[in-house]
Amino acid sequence: MSQQELADDLRRFILSSIPSVPYLEAVLLLRSQPADSWDAATLARRLYVPERTGRELVAQLEKSGIAAAAPAGVRYAPATETAAIIDRMAAAYAANLVTVTGLIHSRIDRRAHQFADAFRFRKE
Repeated sequence: MSQQELADDLRRFILSSIPSVPYLEAVLLLRSQPADSWDAATLARRLYVPERTGRELVAQLEKSGIAAAAPAGVRYAPATETAAIIDRMAAAYAANLVTVTGLIHSRIDRRAHQFADAFRFRKE
């Protein structure tokens, strides 16, 4: 499966809503256990990232509407239409991790190039 083989709406969702691979994996982890509450420390341990990153992920998930506040952190609680596309994204990720992560990284690489270009001197 190549990036072109992902449905257009799924590609748009990944490019516009998934800022990093750890964020994607956090979404999928919450999705796999929707009744559980996740605090930053537990999420960080499960994803093998620093606790600071876990706090950032929890905040991003809540801000994006994918997670809602729960007594011990956050829990998976996207809107129905968002949950449906997340289900499709999970299937695409399981079927071809390289395609989905490549798409996420292409977005990150593109932003880095745009930032670097802002400092490039040009002959006018």
